[in-house]
Amino acid sequence: MRNTLQKILIVTMLVALAGCQPRLEKVDLIISNAVIYTLDDGFSLAQSAAIRDGKFVAVGTDRDIMATFRAEEVIDMRRAFVYPGLIDPHSHFFGYGTSLMNPDLYGTESFEEIIEILKEHQEKYSGEWILGRGWDQNLWPVQEFPHRSQLDEVFPDTPVLLVRVDGHAAIANTEALSRAGITATTEVAGGEVIVRGGEPTGILIDNAIGLVRRLVPPLTREQEIQALLNAQQNCFAVGLTSVSDAGLSRSTIELMDSLHQAGDLKMRVYAMLSPTPENFETFMYQGPYKTDHLHVRSVKLFADGALGSRGAKLLEPYSDEPGNSGLLVETPDFLEEISRKAFEYGYQVNTHAIGDSAVRLMLNIYKDVLGGPNDRRWRIEHAQIVHPEDFDLFGEYDIIPSMQALHGTSDMLWAIDRIGPDRFKGAYALQQLLQQNGWLPNGSDFPVEPINPLYGFYAAVERKNFDAYPPEGFQMENALTRRQALRAMTIWAAKSQFEEEDKGSIEAGKFADFIVTSQDLMTMPAEGINTLPIDMTFVGGIRVHGGK
Repeated sequence: MRNTLQKILIVTMLVALAGCQPRLEKVDLIISNAVIYTLDDGFSLAQSAAIRDGKFVAVGTDRDIMATFRAEEVIDMRRAFVYPGLIDPHSHFFGYGTSLMNPDLYGTESFEEIIEILKEHQEKYSGEWILGRGWDQNLWPVQEFPHRSQLDEVFPDTPVLLVRVDGHAAIANTEALSRAGITATTEVAGGEVIVRGGEPTGILIDNAIGLVRRLVPPLTREQEIQALLNAQQNCFAVGLTSVSDAGLSRSTIELMDSLHQAGDLKMRVYAMLSPTPENFETFMYQGPYKTDHLHVRSVKLFADGALGSRGAKLLEPYSDEPGNSGLLVETPDFLEEISRKAFEYGYQVNTHAIGDSAVRLMLNIYKDVLGGPNDRRWRIEHAQIVHPEDFDLFGEYDIIPSMQALHGTSDMLWAIDRIGPDRFKGAYALQQLLQQNGWLPNGSDFPVEPINPLYGFYAAVERKNFDAYPPEGFQMENALTRRQALRAMTIWAAKSQFEEEDKGSIEAGKFADFIVTSQDLMTMPAEGINTLPIDMTFVGGIRVHGGK
């Protein structure tokens, strides 16, 4: 009897003790034993995070998280480094995906090399048109635009359109020009048909490209879907969990939305509208549109072309072509009209402006529309050349410079010839522009540049190209610190698209988008940054790249 009573007493005590233990809160995933850069206001570190329903529930020490939460899946990160998912605030995500279907001309060292690439492609994939993108004559021994005759010799009957790396110039062969009705007398607003010896050379600048491009057969829906999924896969592999797609049509945005809803497209997209009546009727006039994966509340405008094709609009002529000061792609009246319309409907305006004249034009239009301090976060995309008298307008009217550090290190070897040493001193001025508002986003403009965001981090911090040139760095007074560079591709990038409450840092309540690396971006040797692999990428707490 006594033994029975003792057993009952022991069981009762154990039950009572168990009832005193805190009941652990169930979550979907716990990551632990990590070095987590939270990117919160204090740039604080953590060891562990709990995730439920695609969002961070808590972030803290291993002891605190394990004492509070339980999960079926716990990942021991073994002291690996965890960062918020990387965000590209200016890219062409859909365009990159479609470009993967065509020959890649990026980094080619001569037009002869391009011809060989096209011949190999044509042998494998016969089609009505030959398309390609990525050439840059500034990388060739003779830094001059090519001539259509070289294409005509090999492709006399097949139309060819090859877009320059910046997207603001292209070369077409005679067959393509003929189909488009382009002659030496063809004129187009906001563009130019380059003529030599009374004949078109095949080089088309800015809006002139559209005369040929509109004849290219459109992609099928299946091809468009595959383009988006291919782009997504490659972006996840380099740590991108969110992109801004700069200039989209209604149909592409609606396709993205449908793929998001189906769960096939997991990439978060901030969609900038192309300025068309259809886009405005569908989106702008209805107000911002936002889901967990898609956000539509901005319009993308073009003020000028690009420096490499001498289409960027300058206050003074090009140093290497005195009779040319570039061109405006749209009229000032149009740019102001769309800006005022966007202001009325609460939309952000993001305008491509590279030359100092185009930048000044847009700063003044923004100034007139915004009227003073504001939180509209209107952006100047690229802002590569800013006149010294115009820098203060960014801060005075809360205008955000949306930068691409890679442009500076890609252009530096030839840009000084385009604009001369005096203007060059104020070009690609990341740090000076950052100081205007205390923050800025840094993206890539892919496929103009490679998609890997770590290249942009390295370029911003080291101000060197892929060959680590120049050894001392390019105009280092405008380099970013590592903390600034990381913020510019996470929390500041999120802020540039009104999403800092949703993503960009590892904090409770935000999407569980994060990446894992084996080395610390804040302390590792700079020469290893460009080759650092992303070991794992998570979107909404789901692993989308790497791991086992």
